[in-house]
Amino acid sequence: MGERRQRLTRASEVGSRGMGSATERGSGRPSKQHEHSDPSDRIRRVELTPGAEELMRRLTARHGPVMFHQSGGCCDGSAPMCYTRGEFRVGATDVLLGHVAGDTPFWMSADQYVYWRHTYLIIDVVPGRGSGFSLEAPEGVRFLVRSRLLTDEEWERLCTEPPLPTGADDALDSPAPG
Repeated sequence: MGERRQRLTRASEVGSRGMGSATERGSGRPSKQHEHSDPSDRIRRVELTPGAEELMRRLTARHGPVMFHQSGGCCDGSAPMCYTRGEFRVGATDVLLGHVAGDTPFWMSADQYVYWRHTYLIIDVVPGRGSGFSLEAPEGVRFLVRSRLLTDEEWERLCTEPPLPTGADDALDSPAPG
């Protein structure tokens, strides 16, 4: 079996790896079982192209803190969507892949993560209109995912890391409503 095929087979065997709780309630720190893990030591999973970074600067200046979410929906639902932070409710099983442009969280639905967990995502911006709900739509551009397979070294290291935080962890870190 070829090297890439073996990696994809290993990825499918991992199943829901990366969708467990990784933070202590309310602290934002790794849980005791993963206390040795510094989030900055994790394999980077997502980055922005220079064009996407520039667009993010403009969107953040106009709208304040923002976030990305990539769902598993059809059409534009499978594209990364940019929302004003707090205007999109992250689901309990959504996976936090990392942060881009400083502190901008990049979330992905659990169903979509199953397909993308073995890849490194590069968020680009291209001409054209995407979804009317994403903040970049009025700019006449849309965010687009480009990707590459993780290298064998990245995959092996990733398999030793604690699970990625989920929306359930985020809810634990947020104050109760009311």
